Amino acid sequence: MRTRVGLCLCFVSSFSALAAPPADINAENQVIQTALQPSDLEANLLRLTDEIGGRVPGTIAMQHAVEWGVQAFTAAGADSVHTEGFSIPNSWAEGDTEMIVTTSYEINPSKVGGMVLSVFPVRAVSIAWAPALAPVKHIPVVDVGQGTEADFQKAGDISGKIVLVHTTVLKTWKDLFDEYRQAPPAIDRAVKGKARAMAFMATREHDILYRHTNSNAGEIDKLPIVIVAREDGERMARLLASGHKVWADLSIPNQIGGPIRAANVIAEIRGSEKPDEFVVLGAHLDSWELGTGALDNGCNVALVIDALRAIKASGVKSRRTIRFILFSGEEEGLIGSRAYSVAHRHELDNAAGVVIYDSGTGKTTGFSVGGRKDILDTGKELIAPLARFDVKDLTPDMETGTDHVDFMLEGVPTFVADQEEAKYLENYHAVSDTFDKVDLAQLKKHVAEAAALSVGLANLPQKIGPRLTHDQIEQTMRDSNSVDMLKADGIWDDWVSGKRGRQK
Repeated sequence: MRTRVGLCLCFVSSFSALAAPPADINAENQVIQTALQPSDLEANLLRLTDEIGGRVPGTIAMQHAVEWGVQAFTAAGADSVHTEGFSIPNSWAEGDTEMIVTTSYEINPSKVGGMVLSVFPVRAVSIAWAPALAPVKHIPVVDVGQGTEADFQKAGDISGKIVLVHTTVLKTWKDLFDEYRQAPPAIDRAVKGKARAMAFMATREHDILYRHTNSNAGEIDKLPIVIVAREDGERMARLLASGHKVWADLSIPNQIGGPIRAANVIAEIRGSEKPDEFVVLGAHLDSWELGTGALDNGCNVALVIDALRAIKASGVKSRRTIRFILFSGEEEGLIGSRAYSVAHRHELDNAAGVVIYDSGTGKTTGFSVGGRKDILDTGKELIAPLARFDVKDLTPDMETGTDHVDFMLEGVPTFVADQEEAKYLENYHAVSDTFDKVDLAQLKKHVAEAAALSVGLANLPQKIGPRLTHDQIEQTMRDSNSVDMLKADGIWDDWVSGKRGRQK
């Protein structure tokens, strides 16, 4: 998930860059031409999605994905490949979630005792990293609208009940961001009101179910929560609105365990002149398991591997080292990239940029740069060769929700690919996120874009921008009007307390 805030026009930088160093456009063009040639891109994606499938940390599939990542990077020609482990506080797996609804209606109003029970199954899945719920029967369902404070007050007593929360059908990126931000305050209100469980209507139509989590760091959620098929949720809502009583039998037999080990996969092309300085090109290897994680984010895992191949095959020698990283634990709260940024904090002064792809295969329109107005001029030079793909925009936005975040909080220049929605939203985290949704021709262009930008950053005579200090990072947050976004996404308190981000 990604959220963003644009930079205000009144931004005044106290850390503006020196004159922009020239970009090595010839090297970028050479890499682009090689990237567009036939490769194992499709075969790699098929292997990861159709064969290995959904990839939740702690599962055999995730272990196989890590092993495959090492093999794929090696085959692509990496100078070195290794894994780096980290911990996730809890393991989690869904059991056979079951929800059955009962209501009553009058089949013959003129006849005494003409009430009839109606029973129907509800298609439902548990929110990830939510607690289990032992089977409960005949629990009242109450409609709490959009889950606002006013909606909960209107609903009255919710103690011991299942609260039904309405949502909006996804059409735009903003709709997705709003979906994520709707949940935490609604959950807090349900907990305060002592609800037994929650049911969010799916934001997709046609019975599409999907997996989300509200976890920020792999912790277990506050309440048993399910996502119910939109059509079933709206049926319950209509029954309640027309005065019918609605009850539910609900069972959420989630399996929760102690800490688990996960791993990032890191490959390198060693720099020829400044090997201790480095650029990161990354995507997350893990996924939810209802589908096979093709758009989120298997396609971009295949991209990262193919970008390494293209750079190697092009014969271009980069001044700086390029690290190609497949992060794990992204879906549970960006855990893998956070662990990497902390473990490598001692060398982040040498980081020359981080490039992340995490939005399927919708056409790239440009890159957001984490509020860094100081890197815009040079960045525009670097993406000039990408104009052939209609990649023309650098936006001084600060975003959250993908694997650049902890590098951004450490003051490292970041570039997150901005992409059109294409097929992403309907299939996001869903049973339908499968190989056939991937636009392979467009993905091939993304390989060229990512490889060229990474080489461009690695070949600048000087780094595109300095690593910002703690105070400069916070200035960027405030000047880009991002504080409210960071608070809503659960980042601000950790920043202020020193639990996250650069400390000085």
